[in-house]
Amino acid sequence: MGKIAIVTDSNSGITQKESKELGIFVIPMPFYVNDTLYYEDITLDQKSFYEFLKNDATISTSMPSLADVTDMWDRLLKDYEAIVHIPMSSGLSGSCSAAQMIAQEYEGKVFVVDNRRISVTQKQSALDAKSLADAGWSAAEIKTYLEDTASDSSIYITLATLYYLKKGGRITPAAAALGTLLRLKPVLQIQGDKLDAYAKSRTLKAAKTTMLEAIHKDCTERFGSDETASNMHFMLAYSGTDLTEPNLWKQEVQQVYPTHNITMDPLSLSVACHIGDGAIAITCTKKLTDEALNRHQ
Repeated sequence: MGKIAIVTDSNSGITQKESKELGIFVIPMPFYVNDTLYYEDITLDQKSFYEFLKNDATISTSMPSLADVTDMWDRLLKDYEAIVHIPMSSGLSGSCSAAQMIAQEYEGKVFVVDNRRISVTQKQSALDAKSLADAGWSAAEIKTYLEDTASDSSIYITLATLYYLKKGGRITPAAAALGTLLRLKPVLQIQGDKLDAYAKSRTLKAAKTTMLEAIHKDCTERFGSDETASNMHFMLAYSGTDLTEPNLWKQEVQQVYPTHNITMDPLSLSVACHIGDGAIAITCTKKLTDEALNRHQ
């Protein structure tokens, strides 16, 4: 066994099947659907979730119970010396602060990372943590690195409907009605702590152009990329079960960045329940440097 276990939650989009392949441990997020408790990717899969959404079920997110978290930690510490735990952004959930509180009882064996990420950018953090652990970094060093580089990522999303933002109280009914009437395609952004408006487009094509321009600007101006963005990972995400538009989106992004391995995953359900199906997103995250990976050699 390795010395350090990497733990995240299903907000990362890492499935239980993938977790075994990647060697990363995933805590399933709990959801209440019409007052019945479900666990993401255990008793609630993507297809069932969107059926519930389509039928206007009452869906609410919840934090993993402290017992579920500590049960996993206790089990892992029988085989590992330390744990790096990467929950979803502290700005989007209380699960990070709750984990930080109970980690104090583990006498320096559990390091909870406030990485301020969600969905595929959170997944990349978990993958980076695993790479650093394999490269000989300590749990404390990994925590520091992930928190120092927490802002080295961007997410842009365009929505198919404003209904769920209105339902969740994130926009007013009047704004939703006007947006629907004008057939606006909002582009939202997640820069760490919250979901914010970024731009309004009249067509899906225009929204895609807006997202690509925003990502390119972030890469060159924030992350010091060259024209090919060789220092960046590009990851796409989508909501819903119809892959027609997401697959087309992937082809379009691949044409813009032909030398990159563009990955695409379903959005985590905690994001999807606020924005509904039919959304597509693009994200970028800075890659680990060779210097970091070779630091302990």
